[in-house]
Amino acid sequence: MRFPRVSGFALTAAVALTAGFTASAQAQIKIGVAGPITGPNAAFGAQLKNGAEQAAADINAKGGINGQKIQIITGDDVSDPKQGVSVANKFVGEGVKFVIGHYNSGVTIPASVVYEENGMLVITPAATNPTLTERGMWNVFRTCGRDDQQGAVAGKYIADKFKGKKVAVIHDKTTYGKGLADETRKAMNKLGVKDVLYEGVNTGEKDFSALVSKIKQANADLVYWGGLHTEGGLILRQMRDAGVKAVLMGADGIADTEFAAIAGPAAEGTLMTFGPDPKKRPEAAAVIKSFEVRKFDPQAYTLYSYAALQVVANAATQSKSLEPKKVAETIRAGKPFKTVLGDLAYDKKGDLTKLDYVMYTWKKGADGKIGYVQN
Repeated sequence: MRFPRVSGFALTAAVALTAGFTASAQAQIKIGVAGPITGPNAAFGAQLKNGAEQAAADINAKGGINGQKIQIITGDDVSDPKQGVSVANKFVGEGVKFVIGHYNSGVTIPASVVYEENGMLVITPAATNPTLTERGMWNVFRTCGRDDQQGAVAGKYIADKFKGKKVAVIHDKTTYGKGLADETRKAMNKLGVKDVLYEGVNTGEKDFSALVSKIKQANADLVYWGGLHTEGGLILRQMRDAGVKAVLMGADGIADTEFAAIAGPAAEGTLMTFGPDPKKRPEAAAVIKSFEVRKFDPQAYTLYSYAALQVVANAATQSKSLEPKKVAETIRAGKPFKTVLGDLAYDKKGDLTKLDYVMYTWKKGADGKIGYVQN
């Protein structure tokens, strides 16, 4: 059999074309996932990591984003602002263009400056401090609400249910904790409830006996806690050990079963503000089953992280681009994106146009374990 002769130019062109197709098929888009993978808040880091990884797997199974498969790059900020900036610079060096994270507001805010300077888009599932989106930056978004929204709900609940009662407000001095406590305090004060005690504690503390003595002396009926599950659980446990029966009210910072593990039986009856349970949404049903296969309980911010990657993917598909600024413009346009949290639409600041906060109560379930249940 005779074979047609192929010129050197044609052969070179064919090889180059084949290589081009191969490169395109193998092309990957690097997406960073940043949070406290280790340290006292590792439970929340696991939520962000598992949520993004499952979203990436599901999106890749459908062909990826604009023909490119997602590669997840993880960064451990240990809930430390300086480490968060280091993670951000690490992502820059690794060619990451989109970031899901961070968890803490005090970490997300400085890290986001690095991302902006390097043309990277960041969407946080959990950082709720209003300052994050009030700086006029093009690259910052979130799938969660804001502390001024959450504080307003908590303040109104306190005014409605604890009118005439004594309320203590405690925070952990962080951007998140103090900011949330101040927003709640402002809201309840406006509605006629004055706090009998306002105190800050240091993160990492273990002995809260002095604080508990002040709460006891103030004869508080309710202790509002602006902070995370680690210190919050210890404060509650030590309150009960000292005979203080005041109800504890926290927020999304205690939304992990580790809070109950730390507080013990004292956790029962604790109040908590958070968004409506995303696990109950029909859009999340199939994804929940995927987490069951992985034997991971998608608590709190897991589905918020999943949704964050969905927003990036949907906006990139709509804009037909993987350029962060073009993707950001598409997100800010106000058109809703379908996610496991329902349809999410954004304003010009990068905040959701609508997100409701509701009240939860920590209760003992049929299995004897204490968990949070939406009221």
